[in-house]
Amino acid sequence: MERLDKILSNLGYGSRKEIKGIIKKGMVLIDGIEVKDSSLQVDPEKSKIIVGGEEVNYRKYIYLMMNKPDGVVSATYDKYDETVVDLLHPDHSIFNPFPVGRLDKDTVGLLLLTNDGELNHRLISPKWHVDKVYYAEIDKKVEEKDVEAFRSGVILDDGYKCLPAELRILEAEENGSKVEVVLQEGKFHQVKRMFESRGKKVVYLKRISFADLKLDGDLEEGEYRELTPEEIEMLKSI
Repeated sequence: MERLDKILSNLGYGSRKEIKGIIKKGMVLIDGIEVKDSSLQVDPEKSKIIVGGEEVNYRKYIYLMMNKPDGVVSATYDKYDETVVDLLHPDHSIFNPFPVGRLDKDTVGLLLLTNDGELNHRLISPKWHVDKVYYAEIDKKVEEKDVEAFRSGVILDDGYKCLPAELRILEAEENGSKVEVVLQEGKFHQVKRMFESRGKKVVYLKRISFADLKLDGDLEEGEYRELTPEEIEMLKSI
């Protein structure tokens, strides 16, 4: 049960003060009954709420998949750069979703956003062993000894030893390689720093899957969609 004015405020119908005025004008019905008390306790998942003749579509949580574009920051706010939240339609940003983990500013690909804090924690915590798969282009030839180093746990420039990771070589030439990297953690600039420890540089990086959720091929960079009920259930089952 929640206060009616809190429910409507969270859904973008106005401030608590504005909603109090709307209610006083008789514009709000609960299960067909006109209400006058903005502090009324309501179960929004069981009661039918009508505001100004339109039924309220109540959802406590929202789950989004974005194909993050280059140059956009994985944050809810930034003084200088555009953030992934800035790309959201007001119908979605009103829920105050936040990125699940982060992608570097110049990294593209699959980014989840939600206001479900419990799910966010489970997905980014290494103890839950959630795979994150990246496609990367490297400036030099990637060899089997690099694969073994990733499997053993690469040591970064600050002395941190990464958890074992899988490195798959897709193409390997002297002047550059294409690979996939599977991680279960997300340290700052981790993929880039892992290759730097091997004397190589990442020139392009894209996350292509998170858990068993693959980036929707229909999403252009900067586009997003809501997750399907099946996708949400899959993430919650982890």
